[in-house]
Amino acid sequence: MTMNPTPSAEAPTLWLVDDDEAFRNRLGRALEERGFAVTLFPSVEATLPALDEAPEYAVVDLRMDGASGLTLLERLHTKDPGTRAVMLTGYGSIPTAVEATRLGAVAYLSKPTDADAVVQALLGGAAPVEVNQTPSLARAEWEYINRVLADAQGNVSEAARRLGLHRRSLQRKLQKHPPPK
Repeated sequence: MTMNPTPSAEAPTLWLVDDDEAFRNRLGRALEERGFAVTLFPSVEATLPALDEAPEYAVVDLRMDGASGLTLLERLHTKDPGTRAVMLTGYGSIPTAVEATRLGAVAYLSKPTDADAVVQALLGGAAPVEVNQTPSLARAEWEYINRVLADAQGNVSEAARRLGLHRRSLQRKLQKHPPPK
């Protein structure tokens, strides 16, 4: 899905691949306002028919339904090593940052992020990897619980079963604010 049906011929092409529709649309509009011809994709699989027309830039989420963003980075880099890609993730770690840069990412940014940080990374103004310090145990637990809940499509009972917790215990944990990173 292209944001602007008639992008300027001079506008650099950018693929935004993220399974979070609201985030994808919001970031897509912001990147378009900054001069990019943005094409939105909800998954790695949705990009496959368009791989022959590799973009100049790509912003790819790490964890999505289906294939990982790392798979797309590898395919993009194989198709066109000149594509500058930024990996976005809400679940950052040193091993995935290293793998993303090995596969051709010019930056690894933690979500939430804004369009200015993404543009700065795409155009070479950011450090190659932006991984925060190791998260606290409480933060890692909170992120894991929310990932399991997302994998269970928001079903608290199913998430509690997968986590080996009582449903009420999980509900109490979910009511708390996220711990600091």
